[in-house]
Amino acid sequence: MAPLLCTRQDTAPHKDGGGAGPSQLLKLPWKLPPVPALAAREREAAELGAAAGRSYAGLPSQEPAMDRNQLPRKAKPCGLVKPVALGKLPGRYLAHQEGLPRLPVPALQQTLDRYLLALQPIVSEEELNHTKGLVDEFRKSGGIGERLQQGLQRRARKTENWLSEWWLKNAYLEYRLPVVVHSSPGVVLPKQEFLDRQGQLRFAAKLIEGVLDFKTMIDKETLPVEYLGGKPLCMNQYYQIFSSCRIPGPKHDSIVNYAKGKKWSPHITVVHNFQFFELAVYSSDGSPLVADQIFIQLEKIWNTSLQTNKEPIGILTTNHRNSWAKAYNNLIKDKTNKESVRSIEKSIFIVCLDAPMPRASEDIYKSRVAAQMLHGGGSRWNSGNRWFDKTLQFIIAEDGSCGLVYEHAPSEGPPIVTLLDHVVEYTKKPQLVRSPMIPLQMPKKLRFNITPEIKNDIEKAKQNLNIMVQDLDIKVTVFHYFGKNFPKSEKLSPDAFIQMALQLAYYRMYGQPCATYESASLRMFHLGRTDTIRSASVSSLKFVETMDKPNKQNEEKVDLLRRAMQAHRQYTDMALTGNAIDRHLLGLKLQAIEDLVSMPELFMDTAYAVAMHFNLSTSQVPAKTDCVMCFGPVVPDGYGVCYNPMEEHINFAISAFNSCAETNAAHLAHYLETALLDMRLLLQSTPKSKL
Repeated sequence: MAPLLCTRQDTAPHKDGGGAGPSQLLKLPWKLPPVPALAAREREAAELGAAAGRSYAGLPSQEPAMDRNQLPRKAKPCGLVKPVALGKLPGRYLAHQEGLPRLPVPALQQTLDRYLLALQPIVSEEELNHTKGLVDEFRKSGGIGERLQQGLQRRARKTENWLSEWWLKNAYLEYRLPVVVHSSPGVVLPKQEFLDRQGQLRFAAKLIEGVLDFKTMIDKETLPVEYLGGKPLCMNQYYQIFSSCRIPGPKHDSIVNYAKGKKWSPHITVVHNFQFFELAVYSSDGSPLVADQIFIQLEKIWNTSLQTNKEPIGILTTNHRNSWAKAYNNLIKDKTNKESVRSIEKSIFIVCLDAPMPRASEDIYKSRVAAQMLHGGGSRWNSGNRWFDKTLQFIIAEDGSCGLVYEHAPSEGPPIVTLLDHVVEYTKKPQLVRSPMIPLQMPKKLRFNITPEIKNDIEKAKQNLNIMVQDLDIKVTVFHYFGKNFPKSEKLSPDAFIQMALQLAYYRMYGQPCATYESASLRMFHLGRTDTIRSASVSSLKFVETMDKPNKQNEEKVDLLRRAMQAHRQYTDMALTGNAIDRHLLGLKLQAIEDLVSMPELFMDTAYAVAMHFNLSTSQVPAKTDCVMCFGPVVPDGYGVCYNPMEEHINFAISAFNSCAETNAAHLAHYLETALLDMRLLLQSTPKSKL
């Protein structure tokens, strides 16, 4: 069963927007990390309070909201939401990280057996038999498989995490397609109601204050450690998202993090009408500015950037990475340009004050905003109002649409969404304390000298971007018939339920299953990123094949559905504990390259190509906020599907490429809705089977 094929450039990296896993694991109290030497300071941190409670799929537990009465006497409670991190706990982060287990190298025979099992539903019997022969050759005692496995085990002994550096390079930094659409996820936040321009700036000021409040917890090492199944999770990604930036290179990119040095920069970047500004957000005493002060500064920026005819220098960051690397080196030859670029790269994050998009009807409004978050709408709209290499870009438009786009290399989606949940809650709090009357310096406008060569690079980037913008087919939809409460009432995993609905929807559209990627968090391990939950299984295929057969009894269909969900849960648990197959297979392949041995036939096999061609690339990124993350497909003939299951509804973002005649985001959204409703009806109309 070959995947759908459309001619297009090479495939994209995996959008590990989230770290999926069983939502049943989430209801855990906040616990302190098991570092005895820090126990006293940890208890102090607990008293000082924690960030707003939240949960993820396959990620952290919830923690109780801070009780005002828990504050120690030295901290004076007041109506204003003060930074949660009131004390400082130096060394806490490092001690916590060092206490985490290292990522294991799975057993070779186990991975090979599970690989053959994963191939069963997606390749023909003939292809499977051929691959079995290659696997037998690979697994022979004393053979190439064992030698590569031993190499991986040596690497695991010598490094903090045998996978993390490889994964960063392989999935992100060596990937050459634009980060826009192909790599960077966006988040659509609830629409704000601004009465006037001041409303936009006041919201932006409060948002900036909220982000700085979250950053204080990171700076003071009081960010609560997250737990899953009673086990502490790696918190490293939180320490990578501020003051970091991707730098283009001719063959591979790099990441710089200016938060780590002593010369960290106390400013953010603000973009308005394609014009960039350096805005200092800390006072001379090191305290962050408050919203009133930030608002005054944003007004100054607005009033000095009213011209709309400026060259969209930021659009250069949307280009193919090799092209952008050449343009980047050309751009920074000029001293003024270099200083401006360095200011952007060193800034804590970016705030994009966008112009409004053309009015859209209610049913396509969220889809239009998702496109804005992913690519900015094209060269005529807001794409030049970005610097896509920056890790964090908060987007606030005049019309109230807002959200974020982030460069994926430093972090998965859940830490980003934790930050957003904190910030959204923060923006709702009243400000009861007036700002200090201290004169503030004028925000610095970043100047760019545009040579004819740079102008030419901008024009090429515009053309390429506009093709991408036209090609992206994105649909944000709210499934409002039920949320995660229904599967929970049936004692089923909401994530497994949604994944089986996706399998059913795809099967009904195409008459065959496909390789399906769902991201699973490896944050139980030191520096863990993600592995793959393969949602298309032997059990899921049996269910989708049987679901629409009128001659089959409902009891049998329910039994097959429950078995399929049970198989998904088992695979999820396997992935969360470092025992999935995808990263292990990748490691063996990269080990072969590193050892300069000839590539084993196992990795040159057609079945391997089919297994790695993810027509469905999916991620559950739950949030307390009623938002949804979105990302592009990872193959030319595929879909990107991200979802946030709320109690009574589910937010979906589905993407495809218009250049592939076989795919259509709205069609998949329709089939997915039907599948979810049909599965509910099946369960409700059938007595519970004894599985």
